[in-house]
Parts: sequence; structure tokens; C-alpha cells
Amino acid sequence: MCWIPVSGFQLRKAGVQFDAVRVDGTDGRRLADRMEELTGGDPGPVVIEANGRRGVYFLVPPGTTAHRSWPRGATRFTSGPAHVGYVPVPALTGRTWPLSWRFPPTEPDRFVHTLLLRSACTEVLSSTDG
Repeated sequence: MCWIPVSGFQLRKAGVQFDAVRVDGTDGRRLADRMEELTGGDPGPVVIEANGRRGVYFLVPPGTTAHRSWPRGATRFTSGPAHVGYVPVPALTGRTWPLSWRFPPTEPDRFVHTLLLRSACTEVLSSTDG
């Protein structure tokens, strides 16, 4: 998986190897827990951020976020005409703070299932609205 840095962390252009969906804070962690439940413990690669907005980045196949509606609270990272997004990616080991893998990638081209993520995202984020 050539997009994972050897050490530290790097920004990767969304839309090339993957797109991403970020959900911040407690909602993002609840969504990661829900995805773990729904997939038997292997939802695909998920990066968590320990500071700032405490984002949780769900890496999905490239091109799968652009033409879908996502609930408020979910931020899409993709690239297209006049729009470029970047996603922070940590190394698998070593010093990567403030980023780490909640679920590391397990094999090349295996990502979070976009439609399952969208469903779970809608469920988790709608439960925090009221």
C-alpha cells in the first residue's frame, strides 16, 4: 500500500487512492464503533485524530463520495474540477501523533464500504439531533 507513509504522517490527495468521509468528535467515534459492530470488527481503514476537532476519517474507494448526499456533520474529501481535498494518513508504526489508525488497512484496495458507511452515518448523526 504505497499511499501509507513509512514514518510520521503525510497528506494524501483524495480521489486518487481513496476518498474519505470525516465525522468529528464523539459522533465520529460512535460511528467508528457502529461500523466495527456492523462489519464484525473489520470495517476497513479508519484514521483518528487526537487533537483539534478530533476527526475520524473513514477511507472509502476513490470517486464514491462525490455524487451522494451525506448527513450534516459528515465532511467529504474527494477531488474534482476546481476542488481538491487532502486526507492525513499516518504510518502504520512509530510516532504519528496526533494521528493513529483506529482500524489499519488490512489489504490493498480494501476500503470502508461507502453505502454501509452512509447508512450508519445517517443513523448515528440523526440520533444526536434530537
